[in-house]
Amino acid sequence: MANVKQSDRLVKDAHKQRSSGKYIFSTLDREQITVAAFLNLFIAWEAFLESSIAEFMIGKPTKRGKVPKRYVSPKNIDDAHEMVRGTNRYFDFSDPNRVQKLVRLFFKNGYPYDPHFTSINRELWELKTMRNWAAHITRNTQHNLELLAQQIFSVPRVGITLYELLTAIDPASPDGNTVYAKYKTILMIVAELIARG
Repeated sequence: MANVKQSDRLVKDAHKQRSSGKYIFSTLDREQITVAAFLNLFIAWEAFLESSIAEFMIGKPTKRGKVPKRYVSPKNIDDAHEMVRGTNRYFDFSDPNRVQKLVRLFFKNGYPYDPHFTSINRELWELKTMRNWAAHITRNTQHNLELLAQQIFSVPRVGITLYELLTAIDPASPDGNTVYAKYKTILMIVAELIARG
């Protein structure tokens, strides 16, 4: 929650204006700050997944006091993290399919991640598309971002940047929220549902 609030503050502060209506930060600064805030949000989601999976693996209860039925029994939190990582240098929490497979292997019916995690599978892949563009802009990541923008706006958006996508009004939003706000809200709701159990 603290990381999400910090990300929101960064986006808001980046777009502050003087009394004259002129932005305090340059266009480039606003773009970089907003994209960095999005990355912070995405990293917070990954950290939540990593932390909660390990905690549930060692028998910690959900907020409602329910202990997920485990198929694994690591001795401590460090062992839990080792089990998640396996023989790899790290586990890719940005890959929804890998996370889903992992929680179904470790917990009965993937609880408390499923069915919530499954319900946002498409959005998680969309978030990964945005994260990949922010991490390294290539022809492929640009093409994928343009496809995502076309899906969101129903018209081609050739050359769109992540900043432009995040700060655009989501056409599906009845309240005129931005695309950034849409994805942030989805992650917040699902994280709360998982934590609550």
